[in-house]
Amino acid sequence: MAPTTTKQWTVEGKNGFDSLKLNEKAPIPQLGDRDVLVKIHAVSLNYRDLIIPKGKYPFGVKDSVVPGSDGAGTVEAVGSRVTRFKPGDKVVTLFNQGHIAGSLTPQTIATGLGGTLDGTLREYATFDEQGLVFMPSNLNWLEASTLSCAALTAWNALYGLETRALKPGDTVLTQGTGGVSIFALQFAKAAGARVIATTSSQRKAELLKKYGADHIINYKENPNWGEEARSLTPDKSGVTHVVEVGGPTTMVQSLKAIKFDGVISIIGFIGGFSKDQPSFLDCLNNVCTVRGLLVGSRLQFEDMNKAIEANNIHPIVDEKVFDLEHLKEACEYMWDQKHFGKLCIKVA
Repeated sequence: MAPTTTKQWTVEGKNGFDSLKLNEKAPIPQLGDRDVLVKIHAVSLNYRDLIIPKGKYPFGVKDSVVPGSDGAGTVEAVGSRVTRFKPGDKVVTLFNQGHIAGSLTPQTIATGLGGTLDGTLREYATFDEQGLVFMPSNLNWLEASTLSCAALTAWNALYGLETRALKPGDTVLTQGTGGVSIFALQFAKAAGARVIATTSSQRKAELLKKYGADHIINYKENPNWGEEARSLTPDKSGVTHVVEVGGPTTMVQSLKAIKFDGVISIIGFIGGFSKDQPSFLDCLNNVCTVRGLLVGSRLQFEDMNKAIEANNIHPIVDEKVFDLEHLKEACEYMWDQKHFGKLCIKVA
């Protein structure tokens, strides 16, 4: 018999991680005709999950939302009209539940788990059957829980603009060692591309090298790392793709690194804000494409999962794993940038 209550976290206010509240016996919504009840086994955290309780997320967030967009689990029960899944199937959540294929719309951008819709930081959750994908068969629960946001974002950055999709021999520039950057490194190497990675930590530099980075630049030792990255490319022509996670504070260097007709995919703004930002004219002067993106569609997710299985790619999960009850401590750990790759929560 399906459970009727679940442990779950909610965001109550904008006072930082103290706004996260745990309910030991929250009711599970009744299963609709096209709903799937999932027992969540693992969740991974994103920067977004840290800034929502701090009141710094620029998109919509509903009151008392269950946080978390990323999760992997087992189908426990299905509604009477569900055709895509059956009990026992292993599934992973789609970030924007309504983004099935093609471009985002004002409607589908408003279907983000852990923002406008209740998310994954709970033991049991119901989702529309269209908002789930099958879990790659080569991954465990923790690994699979990292795919919904960071992995799909990296995949979209490299393959989403189809006329500029990553090709063997291209050069990709990644920034830091967060989830999106590490996935971009893994996907690029699997595709036969070169990777130049930036970091400020010698320990993390060794890990980047271990996972295949061809060149590593310490951005604190060399603030002009964009020109150094360009100098490391064939004919010093520049990099083909920049996976831009820093935002305003790093865009100047990204523009110095990019080659003519290259693509800078703006993922986030973890570097903070700066008054000295490049202008649109800088994009013209560098003859490049600069695109903002928000995760990706279910169709892209399914394509990515095929590549993960075919290349036996395993997400990099931080050695420290927290349980559901210690979510606040996990957020502090990640906020202090103590993690490498994806930080995960073991639920059940």
